[in-house]
Amino acid sequence: MATRVLWSAGSVLNQGAARRLVVCGPAVASARLARGLSASSNRGGEESWFKSLFVRKVDPRKDAHSNLLAKKEISNLYKLQFHNVKPECLDAYNKLCEGILPAIHADNDYPCELVGTWNTWYGDQDQAVHLWKYVGGYPALTEVMNKLRKNQEFTEFRKERGKMLLSRKNQLLLEFSFWNEPNSRKGPNIYELRTYQLRPGTMIEWGNYWARAIRYRQENNEAVGGFFSQIGDLYMVHHLWAYKDLQSREDTRNAAWQKDGWDECVYYTVPLIQHMESRIMIPLKISPLQ
Repeated sequence: MATRVLWSAGSVLNQGAARRLVVCGPAVASARLARGLSASSNRGGEESWFKSLFVRKVDPRKDAHSNLLAKKEISNLYKLQFHNVKPECLDAYNKLCEGILPAIHADNDYPCELVGTWNTWYGDQDQAVHLWKYVGGYPALTEVMNKLRKNQEFTEFRKERGKMLLSRKNQLLLEFSFWNEPNSRKGPNIYELRTYQLRPGTMIEWGNYWARAIRYRQENNEAVGGFFSQIGDLYMVHHLWAYKDLQSREDTRNAAWQKDGWDECVYYTVPLIQHMESRIMIPLKISPLQ
């Protein structure tokens, strides 16, 4: 009987230990087996407690993070477009955009504004980036899309544009409540679009840290806008910065590290990131952000 009990407990005791217990007799074997199982249970509990120290806990929320982080006094929606252009067609693509995008921006019949339009300088090559604002949120977006479908000039523009593109992607975004408004500005400037793919469930935590950290990045007027995705790639954050040139960017970023508190923001937000990338962009002459 003792032998059968010991072999059924093979997950706790190895074969050598089992043989030693058989030699000792059934009574001693049963006592030692009980102690072994108890010790194993205690170790399992200790390991479980120890591991729990390193598991990120997500607090339950009773509201969407879009309602907690976005600006409540306005209902603007943003669309970010990435167009990968055939290398030989980039100049023609830019000229085509210059002929139609400002007209839509200036037409009061369309509740939208062109915030900025750029070519990527460092990052993905032969790429155009456009940022639109829809004043009034999703209803404004729907209104603009319906009107553009009936706009013959825009239809022809899309046909010509399609011949020049390799691929395209867009996202719908909201702006963080604590970030600057992306208002038009005079140039010349270069722009950096820093994109962060966050771990799911960490957007509130990110917002809490950056609500404090953004004050460290205001002295040189470099903060343009901060956004988070609603449709497209989710849990994605975009920070848009403006600098006079690459050396100004380097100096401004280095200066932030001399301010108490900036290092803490970086320390606590880096673990929230799954992936990040940076684009340096040059505005087109039609861009309100120059």
